[in-house]
Amino acid sequence: MIIVMKADVLPESDEVRQVIQMAERYPDVHAEVRQIQGSTRSLTEIYLLGSTTSIALEPFEEFPAVEKAIRIRERYRSIGRHDRDEVMGFEYRGIEFSQDTFHVFPGLCAVDNRDNVEAMFRLLKDRGIRTTRAGAYKPRTSPYDFQGHGADCLPFVFELAGKYDIAVIAMEITSEGHVEEIHEALESAGNPTGVLLQIGTRNAQNFELLKVVGSQTDYPVLFKRGMGITLDESLNACEYIASGGNHRIIFCLRGMKSQFGDPHRNFVDFSHVPVVRRLTRLPVCIDPSHSVGKKTVAPDGLLDIHHATAQGLIAGANMVLVDFHPKPEEALCDGPQALVFDEFELFMNDVELVRDAYVNRCKLAQPAP
Repeated sequence: MIIVMKADVLPESDEVRQVIQMAERYPDVHAEVRQIQGSTRSLTEIYLLGSTTSIALEPFEEFPAVEKAIRIRERYRSIGRHDRDEVMGFEYRGIEFSQDTFHVFPGLCAVDNRDNVEAMFRLLKDRGIRTTRAGAYKPRTSPYDFQGHGADCLPFVFELAGKYDIAVIAMEITSEGHVEEIHEALESAGNPTGVLLQIGTRNAQNFELLKVVGSQTDYPVLFKRGMGITLDESLNACEYIASGGNHRIIFCLRGMKSQFGDPHRNFVDFSHVPVVRRLTRLPVCIDPSHSVGKKTVAPDGLLDIHHATAQGLIAGANMVLVDFHPKPEEALCDGPQALVFDEFELFMNDVELVRDAYVNRCKLAQPAP
Protein backbone atom coordinates (compact mmCIF):
# COMPACT_ATOMS: atom_id res chain seq x y z
CA MET A 1 0.00 0.00 0.00
CA ILE A 2 1.34 3.46 -0.92
CA ILE A 3 0.26 6.80 0.50
CA VAL A 4 1.11 9.59 -1.96
CA MET A 5 1.45 12.98 -0.31
CA LYS A 6 0.53 16.24 -2.00
CA ALA A 7 3.11 18.39 -3.75
CA ASP A 8 5.70 20.08 -1.56
CA VAL A 9 5.00 17.87 1.48
CA LEU A 10 8.50 16.95 2.66
CA PRO A 11 9.47 13.55 4.14
CA GLU A 12 10.37 15.12 7.49
CA SER A 13 7.12 17.10 7.81
CA ASP A 14 4.53 16.78 10.59
CA GLU A 15 1.96 15.68 8.00
CA VAL A 16 4.06 12.64 7.10
CA ARG A 17 4.61 11.78 10.76
CA GLN A 18 0.85 11.87 11.39
CA VAL A 19 0.21 9.41 8.55
CA ILE A 20 2.93 7.08 9.83
CA GLN A 21 1.53 7.17 13.36
CA MET A 22 -1.86 6.11 12.09
CA ALA A 23 -0.42 3.39 9.84
CA GLU A 24 1.63 1.81 12.59
CA ARG A 25 -1.42 1.40 14.81
CA TYR A 26 -2.22 -1.62 12.66
CA PRO A 27 -0.50 -4.83 13.79
CA ASP A 28 2.40 -6.17 11.69
CA VAL A 29 2.60 -3.00 9.59
CA HIS A 30 5.58 -0.67 9.30
CA ALA A 31 6.11 2.39 7.15
CA GLU A 32 8.96 3.49 4.90
CA VAL A 33 9.18 7.06 3.57
CA ARG A 34 10.64 7.70 0.12
CA GLN A 35 11.06 10.85 -1.90
CA ILE A 36 10.53 10.27 -5.62
CA GLN A 37 11.67 12.75 -8.26
CA GLY A 38 8.99 13.40 -10.85
CA SER A 39 9.23 15.07 -14.22
CA THR A 40 7.80 18.30 -12.79
CA ARG A 41 8.02 17.88 -9.01
CA SER A 42 9.23 15.71 -6.13
CA LEU A 43 6.77 13.37 -4.45
CA THR A 44 6.85 12.02 -0.93
CA GLU A 45 5.46 8.49 -0.77
CA ILE A 46 4.84 6.39 2.32
CA TYR A 47 5.06 2.64 1.76
CA LEU A 48 3.04 0.53 4.18
CA LEU A 49 4.63 -2.90 4.36
CA GLY A 50 3.26 -6.02 5.99
CA SER A 51 -0.33 -7.21 6.40
CA THR A 52 -2.14 -4.38 4.63
CA THR A 53 -4.88 -6.34 2.84
CA SER A 54 -7.58 -5.46 5.34
CA ILE A 55 -6.57 -1.81 5.79
CA ALA A 56 -9.03 0.63 4.23
CA LEU A 57 -7.80 3.42 1.98
CA GLU A 58 -10.38 6.01 3.03
CA PRO A 59 -8.96 6.94 6.48
CA PHE A 60 -5.64 7.88 4.89
CA GLU A 61 -7.25 9.82 2.06
CA GLU A 62 -9.00 11.99 4.65
CA PHE A 63 -5.69 13.58 5.67
CA PRO A 64 -5.53 17.06 4.05
CA ALA A 65 -1.90 16.49 2.99
CA VAL A 66 -2.58 13.14 1.28
CA GLU A 67 -3.14 13.18 -2.47
CA LYS A 68 -4.23 9.55 -2.76
CA ALA A 69 -3.79 6.07 -1.33
CA ILE A 70 -2.95 3.20 -3.65
CA ARG A 71 -3.31 -0.51 -3.02
CA ILE A 72 -0.42 -2.30 -4.70
CA ARG A 73 -1.38 -5.33 -6.74
CA GLU A 74 1.78 -5.59 -8.83
CA ARG A 75 5.03 -7.08 -7.57
CA TYR A 76 7.17 -4.03 -8.25
CA ARG A 77 6.51 -1.86 -5.22
CA SER A 78 9.16 0.80 -5.81
CA ILE A 79 9.48 0.96 -9.60
CA GLY A 80 5.93 -0.07 -10.55
CA ARG A 81 3.53 2.26 -12.28
CA HIS A 82 0.52 1.16 -10.15
CA ASP A 83 -2.23 3.80 -10.36
CA ARG A 84 0.11 6.75 -10.47
CA ASP A 85 -0.47 8.90 -13.55
CA GLU A 86 2.49 11.24 -13.34
CA VAL A 87 5.48 10.40 -15.50
CA MET A 88 8.40 9.96 -13.12
CA GLY A 89 12.02 10.56 -13.95
CA PHE A 90 15.06 12.40 -12.74
CA GLU A 91 17.49 15.13 -13.68
CA TYR A 92 21.23 14.55 -13.63
CA ARG A 93 23.94 17.01 -14.64
CA GLY A 94 21.31 19.23 -16.23
CA ILE A 95 19.82 16.43 -18.37
CA GLU A 96 16.35 15.01 -17.78
CA PHE A 97 15.68 11.28 -18.02
CA SER A 98 12.12 9.97 -18.07
CA GLN A 99 9.67 8.04 -20.23
CA ASP A 100 8.99 11.32 -22.06
CA THR A 101 12.60 12.13 -22.99
CA PHE A 102 15.03 10.74 -25.54
CA HIS A 103 18.85 10.55 -25.58
CA VAL A 104 21.54 8.77 -27.59
CA PHE A 105 24.72 7.54 -25.87
CA PRO A 106 27.22 6.82 -28.67
CA GLY A 107 30.72 5.89 -27.53
CA LEU A 108 33.48 3.38 -26.93
CA CYS A 109 32.47 0.02 -25.52
CA ALA A 110 35.91 -0.08 -23.88
CA VAL A 111 38.41 2.73 -23.40
CA ASP A 112 41.66 1.77 -25.13
CA ASN A 113 43.74 4.95 -25.33
CA ARG A 114 43.51 8.70 -24.86
CA ASP A 115 43.59 9.52 -28.60
CA ASN A 116 40.52 7.42 -29.38
CA VAL A 117 38.59 8.80 -26.41
CA GLU A 118 39.38 12.35 -27.51
CA ALA A 119 38.37 11.61 -31.09
CA MET A 120 35.05 10.22 -29.86
CA PHE A 121 34.32 13.16 -27.57
CA ARG A 122 35.26 15.66 -30.29
CA LEU A 123 32.81 14.01 -32.69
CA LEU A 124 30.04 14.23 -30.11
CA LYS A 125 30.72 17.88 -29.33
CA ASP A 126 30.61 18.74 -33.05
CA ARG A 127 27.16 17.08 -33.23
CA GLY A 128 25.94 18.74 -30.00
CA ILE A 129 25.67 15.47 -28.08
CA ARG A 130 26.56 15.54 -24.37
CA THR A 131 26.00 11.88 -23.47
CA THR A 132 28.27 8.91 -24.19
CA ARG A 133 29.47 5.51 -23.08
CA ALA A 134 33.05 4.62 -22.10
CA GLY A 135 33.96 1.32 -20.50
CA ALA A 136 36.78 1.31 -17.95
CA TYR A 137 35.89 -2.02 -16.32
CA LYS A 138 35.05 -4.87 -18.70
CA PRO A 139 33.95 -8.25 -17.33
CA ARG A 140 34.58 -10.84 -20.04
CA THR A 141 33.65 -14.46 -20.60
CA SER A 142 37.29 -15.49 -20.95
CA PRO A 143 39.79 -14.54 -18.23
CA TYR A 144 42.36 -13.97 -21.00
CA ASP A 145 40.40 -11.27 -22.81
CA PHE A 146 40.98 -7.55 -22.24
CA GLN A 147 39.36 -6.58 -18.93
CA GLY A 148 39.56 -2.81 -19.28
CA HIS A 149 42.13 -0.30 -18.02
CA GLY A 150 40.14 0.31 -14.84
CA ALA A 151 41.04 3.25 -12.62
CA ASP A 152 44.16 4.03 -14.71
CA CYS A 153 42.08 5.53 -17.53
CA LEU A 154 39.60 7.47 -15.42
CA PRO A 155 41.70 10.66 -15.02
CA PHE A 156 42.09 11.30 -18.76
CA VAL A 157 38.52 10.19 -19.55
CA PHE A 158 37.08 12.69 -17.08
CA GLU A 159 39.53 15.41 -18.12
CA LEU A 160 38.53 15.04 -21.77
CA ALA A 161 34.84 14.90 -20.85
CA GLY A 162 35.21 18.33 -19.28
CA LYS A 163 37.13 19.64 -22.29
CA TYR A 164 34.42 18.54 -24.74
CA ASP A 165 31.39 19.33 -22.57
CA ILE A 166 30.30 15.73 -22.02
CA ALA A 167 27.68 15.77 -19.26
CA VAL A 168 27.05 12.06 -18.61
CA ILE A 169 29.15 8.93 -19.25
CA ALA A 170 27.60 5.46 -18.99
CA MET A 171 30.28 3.30 -17.37
CA GLU A 172 29.97 -0.32 -16.27
CA ILE A 173 31.06 -1.35 -12.79
CA THR A 174 31.46 -4.80 -11.27
CA SER A 175 32.27 -4.10 -7.61
CA GLU A 176 31.79 -1.59 -4.81
CA GLY A 177 35.43 -0.59 -5.20
CA HIS A 178 34.74 0.68 -8.71
CA VAL A 179 32.16 3.15 -7.37
CA GLU A 180 34.77 4.46 -4.95
CA GLU A 181 37.41 4.74 -7.69
CA ILE A 182 35.03 6.65 -9.95
CA HIS A 183 34.07 8.98 -7.11
CA GLU A 184 37.69 9.72 -6.20
CA ALA A 185 38.70 10.28 -9.84
CA LEU A 186 35.80 12.65 -10.44
CA GLU A 187 36.62 14.66 -7.34
CA SER A 188 40.30 14.84 -8.30
CA ALA A 189 39.34 16.11 -11.75
CA GLY A 190 37.00 18.76 -10.28
CA ASN A 191 33.76 16.89 -11.17
CA PRO A 192 33.75 17.96 -14.84
CA THR A 193 31.19 15.32 -15.82
CA GLY A 194 28.75 12.79 -14.42
CA VAL A 195 28.70 8.99 -14.46
CA LEU A 196 25.75 6.69 -15.03
CA LEU A 197 26.69 3.49 -13.20
CA GLN A 198 26.01 0.57 -15.53
CA ILE A 199 25.11 -2.84 -14.14
CA GLY A 200 26.06 -5.22 -16.92
CA THR A 201 24.11 -8.29 -17.92
CA ARG A 202 26.52 -10.62 -16.10
CA ASN A 203 25.81 -8.84 -12.82
CA ALA A 204 22.05 -8.59 -13.25
CA GLN A 205 21.54 -10.84 -10.21
CA ASN A 206 24.61 -9.83 -8.24
CA PHE A 207 22.39 -8.79 -5.35
CA GLU A 208 25.19 -7.42 -3.19
CA LEU A 209 26.28 -5.11 -6.02
CA LEU A 210 22.66 -4.07 -6.58
CA LYS A 211 22.40 -3.16 -2.90
CA VAL A 212 25.60 -1.10 -3.17
CA VAL A 213 24.37 1.04 -6.08
CA GLY A 214 20.95 1.26 -4.46
CA SER A 215 22.29 2.57 -1.17
CA GLN A 216 24.19 5.46 -2.79
CA THR A 217 22.50 8.45 -4.37
CA ASP A 218 25.45 10.24 -6.00
CA TYR A 219 25.05 8.39 -9.30
CA PRO A 220 22.05 7.13 -11.31
CA VAL A 221 22.03 3.52 -12.47
CA LEU A 222 21.71 1.99 -15.93
CA PHE A 223 20.57 -1.61 -15.39
CA LYS A 224 21.02 -4.05 -18.28
CA ARG A 225 18.60 -6.95 -18.50
CA GLY A 226 20.16 -10.28 -17.57
CA MET A 227 21.14 -12.24 -20.67
CA GLY A 228 19.51 -15.50 -19.57
CA ILE A 229 16.82 -14.53 -17.06
CA THR A 230 13.20 -13.49 -17.41
CA LEU A 231 11.98 -9.94 -17.66
CA ASP A 232 10.31 -10.33 -14.27
CA GLU A 233 13.60 -11.40 -12.68
CA SER A 234 15.37 -8.41 -14.21
CA LEU A 235 12.70 -5.97 -12.99
CA ASN A 236 12.92 -7.46 -9.51
CA ALA A 237 16.66 -6.77 -9.65
CA CYS A 238 15.77 -3.10 -10.21
CA GLU A 239 13.55 -3.37 -7.14
CA TYR A 240 16.68 -4.22 -5.17
CA ILE A 241 18.22 -0.93 -6.31
CA ALA A 242 15.11 1.19 -5.71
CA SER A 243 14.32 -0.38 -2.33
CA GLY A 244 17.77 0.71 -1.19
CA GLY A 245 16.81 4.34 -1.77
CA ASN A 246 18.14 5.06 -5.27
CA HIS A 247 15.19 5.58 -7.62
CA ARG A 248 17.24 7.07 -10.46
CA ILE A 249 17.24 3.95 -12.64
CA ILE A 250 17.16 3.37 -16.39
CA PHE A 251 16.25 -0.12 -17.63
CA CYS A 252 18.21 -1.34 -20.66
CA LEU A 253 17.19 -4.09 -23.08
CA ARG A 254 20.29 -5.62 -24.70
CA GLY A 255 19.13 -8.90 -26.19
CA MET A 256 18.79 -12.35 -24.64
CA LYS A 257 21.26 -15.21 -24.90
CA SER A 258 19.59 -17.83 -27.09
CA GLN A 259 20.41 -19.89 -30.16
CA PHE A 260 17.14 -18.59 -31.59
CA GLY A 261 18.84 -15.21 -32.09
CA ASP A 262 21.32 -16.56 -34.65
CA PRO A 263 22.90 -15.09 -36.69
CA HIS A 264 22.74 -12.11 -34.34
CA ARG A 265 24.80 -12.14 -31.17
CA ASN A 266 21.65 -12.20 -29.01
CA PHE A 267 17.92 -12.53 -29.54
CA VAL A 268 16.70 -8.94 -29.95
CA ASP A 269 14.05 -8.25 -27.28
CA PHE A 270 13.06 -4.70 -28.13
CA SER A 271 9.38 -5.61 -28.36
CA HIS A 272 9.54 -5.45 -24.55
CA VAL A 273 10.05 -1.67 -24.61
CA PRO A 274 6.31 -0.89 -24.21
CA VAL A 275 5.98 -3.70 -21.67
CA VAL A 276 8.60 -2.19 -19.36
CA ARG A 277 7.08 1.28 -19.83
CA ARG A 278 3.65 -0.10 -18.90
CA LEU A 279 4.78 -2.09 -15.86
CA THR A 280 7.18 0.49 -14.44
CA ARG A 281 7.96 4.19 -14.30
CA LEU A 282 11.53 3.62 -15.53
CA PRO A 283 12.96 5.18 -18.70
CA VAL A 284 13.79 2.38 -21.15
CA CYS A 285 17.10 2.10 -23.01
CA ILE A 286 18.05 -0.20 -25.89
CA ASP A 287 21.52 -1.48 -26.80
CA PRO A 288 21.45 -2.53 -30.48
CA SER A 289 25.22 -3.05 -30.63
CA HIS A 290 25.26 -5.90 -28.12
CA SER A 291 21.96 -7.29 -29.39
CA VAL A 292 23.07 -7.63 -33.01
CA GLY A 293 26.81 -7.96 -32.40
CA LYS A 294 28.04 -7.46 -35.97
CA LYS A 295 27.91 -5.01 -38.85
CA THR A 296 25.89 -6.87 -41.46
CA VAL A 297 24.32 -4.95 -44.35
CA ALA A 298 20.72 -5.71 -45.28
CA PRO A 299 19.60 -5.71 -48.96
CA ASP A 300 18.18 -2.21 -48.47
CA GLY A 301 21.63 -0.83 -47.68
CA LEU A 302 21.03 -0.34 -43.96
CA LEU A 303 22.88 -2.27 -41.27
CA ASP A 304 21.06 -4.76 -39.05
CA ILE A 305 22.05 -2.44 -36.19
CA HIS A 306 20.03 0.34 -37.81
CA HIS A 307 17.00 -1.90 -38.13
CA ALA A 308 17.25 -3.21 -34.57
CA THR A 309 17.57 0.37 -33.30
CA ALA A 310 14.49 1.35 -35.27
CA GLN A 311 12.51 -1.52 -33.73
CA GLY A 312 13.22 -0.16 -30.26
CA LEU A 313 12.63 3.48 -31.14
CA ILE A 314 9.34 2.92 -32.96
CA ALA A 315 8.17 1.14 -29.79
CA GLY A 316 9.04 4.12 -27.58
CA ALA A 317 12.60 3.63 -26.27
CA ASN A 318 13.88 6.63 -24.32
CA MET A 319 17.58 6.03 -24.82
CA VAL A 320 20.02 4.30 -27.18
CA LEU A 321 23.40 2.93 -26.12
CA VAL A 322 25.50 2.31 -29.25
CA ASP A 323 29.14 1.47 -29.98
CA PHE A 324 31.34 3.72 -32.13
CA HIS A 325 35.10 3.60 -32.62
CA PRO A 326 37.50 5.62 -34.81
CA LYS A 327 39.44 2.44 -35.66
CA PRO A 328 37.34 -0.68 -34.90
CA GLU A 329 40.09 -2.95 -36.16
CA GLU A 330 42.23 -1.73 -33.26
CA ALA A 331 39.49 -1.93 -30.62
CA LEU A 332 40.36 -4.07 -27.60
CA CYS A 333 36.73 -5.11 -27.10
CA ASP A 334 33.76 -5.70 -29.47
CA GLY A 335 35.40 -4.08 -32.49
CA PRO A 336 33.31 -6.02 -35.06
CA GLN A 337 30.08 -4.41 -33.85
CA ALA A 338 31.36 -0.83 -33.54
CA LEU A 339 30.23 1.71 -36.10
CA VAL A 340 32.92 3.94 -37.63
CA PHE A 341 32.83 7.71 -37.61
CA ASP A 342 31.85 7.84 -41.31
CA GLU A 343 28.63 6.05 -40.35
CA PHE A 344 27.76 8.47 -37.55
CA GLU A 345 25.63 10.93 -39.53
CA LEU A 346 23.56 8.18 -41.19
CA PHE A 347 22.92 6.54 -37.83
CA MET A 348 21.91 9.77 -36.10
CA ASN A 349 19.71 10.91 -38.99
CA ASP A 350 17.98 7.53 -39.05
CA VAL A 351 17.48 7.69 -35.27
CA GLU A 352 15.88 11.14 -35.54
CA LEU A 353 13.63 9.98 -38.37
CA VAL A 354 12.32 6.97 -36.44
CA ARG A 355 11.93 8.90 -33.19
CA ASP A 356 9.82 11.48 -35.04
CA ALA A 357 7.72 8.64 -36.45
CA TYR A 358 7.09 7.34 -32.91
CA VAL A 359 6.03 10.79 -31.71
CA ASN A 360 3.62 11.04 -34.63
CA ARG A 361 2.26 7.55 -33.88
CA CYS A 362 1.45 8.72 -30.35
CA LYS A 363 -0.40 11.74 -31.74
CA LEU A 364 -2.53 9.46 -33.92
CA ALA A 365 -3.50 7.45 -30.84
CA GLN A 366 -4.80 10.51 -28.99
CA PRO A 367 -8.58 10.89 -28.94
CA ALA A 368 -10.00 13.55 -31.20
CA PRO A 369 -10.84 16.86 -29.44
